Amino acid sequence: MSFDPASYVFSQPSGPTAIRASTVLPARRENVELRTADGHRLVGELALPESGEVKATLITLHPLPTHGGFMDSHVYRKASYRLPALAGIAVLRFNTRGTGSPRGTSEGAFEEGIGERLDVEAAVKFAVDRGLPNRWLVGWSFGTELALMYGASEPVASEVEGAILLSPPLHRATDVHLKEWAASGKPLKVLVPELDDYLQPAGAKERFEVVPQARVVGVDGAKHLWVGEKYAGRVLNEIVEEVLPGGAGGAGTELPQSWDGPVATAHA
Repeated sequence: MSFDPASYVFSQPSGPTAIRASTVLPARRENVELRTADGHRLVGELALPESGEVKATLITLHPLPTHGGFMDSHVYRKASYRLPALAGIAVLRFNTRGTGSPRGTSEGAFEEGIGERLDVEAAVKFAVDRGLPNRWLVGWSFGTELALMYGASEPVASEVEGAILLSPPLHRATDVHLKEWAASGKPLKVLVPELDDYLQPAGAKERFEVVPQARVVGVDGAKHLWVGEKYAGRVLNEIVEEVLPGGAGGAGTELPQSWDGPVATAHA
């Protein structure tokens, strides 16, 4: 049975609640389906601010599904729990072809990042069709490859503002793709863990030199999977700072660490 985001049970604490890994803040959440040009049905979830305008939209591309990556990978799950309420940001998460999660399993099979081009296009088209504004690709690990390979070419490029990359391995994405990003002029923010297993900050700065507008940010003490609330929180702050410059505190954005209102608790 597919997970229903309406199943969260919210309660009103007597005072502010510390935001922890499993804290779910209010949002309008719905299960969604994306349709690819080659006929696959992809499952996902859209989390929108409960009220007020949508200030930005994150189209998330998850880590490698053959190594445990899916739409519920923890940074993206926390983004969907928090950012609609804390920053007015919509979060679209979905499973690429052949990937499963509690939400369900997307049709198709893993295609090493090739067929997934159509998955990226379907996700962006969904966001456009829903009228979601200020659209950004957010890729993590394998998801950064998809963002780099397909985000600076049509039909995606004209529909997104830029991309944020978490732990890019640069295995599939080549200098050809980086040069496409350079030519596009679109912003590219690259968060690189100090202790990454694949590409560390010094190497990342060298590789991304071909993209003049790329901003490589090394994160001391972090690892490829951004384990720990300290590092997940840092990622969310960096994302908000990029997609809402000046709109949520500007440089050095710090999201609130507590919430005075209804909260729910997610099951592990």
